[in-house]
Amino acid sequence: MLKRLAVRYRHLHQELALIDAELDAILALHAPMLRDLQGVGTDVASQLLVTVGDNPERVTTEAKFAALVGVAPIPASSGKTSRHRLSRAGDRQANKAIHRVVLVRMRYDSRTKDYVARRHQEGKSTKEIMRCLKRYVAREIYDQLLHPRPGPDAGTLRTVRTAKQLTLQQAADALHVWPTALSRLERGLTHDNDFHKRYETWLNSQSPESVETPHCGSARILA
Repeated sequence: MLKRLAVRYRHLHQELALIDAELDAILALHAPMLRDLQGVGTDVASQLLVTVGDNPERVTTEAKFAALVGVAPIPASSGKTSRHRLSRAGDRQANKAIHRVVLVRMRYDSRTKDYVARRHQEGKSTKEIMRCLKRYVAREIYDQLLHPRPGPDAGTLRTVRTAKQLTLQQAADALHVWPTALSRLERGLTHDNDFHKRYETWLNSQSPESVETPHCGSARILA
């Protein structure tokens, strides 16, 4: 029985990889730079393209796009309290995709984490903060769809690092991050402009002699 489950798991894993490859080809043709936005992976980009393709008349303005993906703020004030809530209308799958982008950025993006901390100090709840972030992400996605701009070329980071004979572990220790975080950035699997710039600046300032040998068990945090 375990063998059958393992075979089934392998088959499904291969099938998912094939589907991802097919979706990547479609995205490369119709929205090649959408995934350059941080937190926008193949699944998120695919869902957004489906939503936009099914509702072309609702992407003529940024406000209409925000309403389409369910992140247009609606006044919900009561008495002396002034507040807004997210629209419950719009494409729920697209809204789920943007929600996923926000969660990724809240966990890995330094600017987003700073924003969340600042808004918490102002007395905002996590729900209110996420509403603001969703609106910002929708604006960024809309702009990228209409005026696509490439993200930083992460491939050059690995070229510079290897040319200077620096190991991934040495770079990770110096930047206080996990080696896997740097590896994913170098391979273009994650997009973080701030992290990219910090890594690039550090690389440009290094020579092989200036990097200390990493110590085992050194503490690291995620970027």
